[in-house]
Amino acid sequence: MSEYEVLSDTDGLVAAAAARFVDVVVAAQRARGSASVVLTGGGTGIALLELVRREPGAIDWSRLDVFWGDERFVPAGDPERNDLQARQALLDHVPVNPARVHPVSTSDGEYPDPVEAAAEYGAAVHAHLAEHGAFDLHLLGMGGEGHVNSLFPHTAAVREEHELVVAVSDSPKPPPVRVTLTLPAVRRARHVVLVVGGAGKAEAVAAAMGGADPVDFPAAGAIGSESTTWLLDKAAAARLS
Repeated sequence: MSEYEVLSDTDGLVAAAAARFVDVVVAAQRARGSASVVLTGGGTGIALLELVRREPGAIDWSRLDVFWGDERFVPAGDPERNDLQARQALLDHVPVNPARVHPVSTSDGEYPDPVEAAAEYGAAVHAHLAEHGAFDLHLLGMGGEGHVNSLFPHTAAVREEHELVVAVSDSPKPPPVRVTLTLPAVRRARHVVLVVGGAGKAEAVAAAMGGADPVDFPAAGAIGSESTTWLLDKAAAARLS
């Protein structure tokens, strides 16, 4: 069952998302000794990481595994890479264990073919899930048409039912080549938190929360095994009854 919380503005949205990040990680570490998060990019996704950096609560950074929901398949150092932005916002400033940070390969790295890069990333995801059973937290933004990660409406990636990671060669949002976790991978998270702001997303929010087909509105298929929480600003929540 999805829950939602409506915040007054972007600052409130970011603060609520950052608080949820800290709460889930701390609770997981207390319960199981370690925690894992799947990060999202975008302005709000990076802003919440910057806030976590300033107010980390009781997180033990050495016992945290970090993954990404998707990655733009561009060269190392490209400012569009989600992992670079996350490192600048948070990971370079806290004592994470580098061996527990799991980025997608770069296009100029060891796996220059995106299909091979997806397979390599998928192996890391499978190994983590085999050991820990699930991700603890999967953070997601959402596009105006309802996409999450790099899962866009009416594409092969959003229809994938078995693989946890796939390559995308024709993203309608540039850059076209990406590596993404699929909806089956999202559903391997105990807690899914969607952080969405803006009036342009209100229709997709209402559709996704109203039970739309994930092929039409991919966010509708983003469901956690223990909880699914939508954090919305007033504009994004405008069409909810």
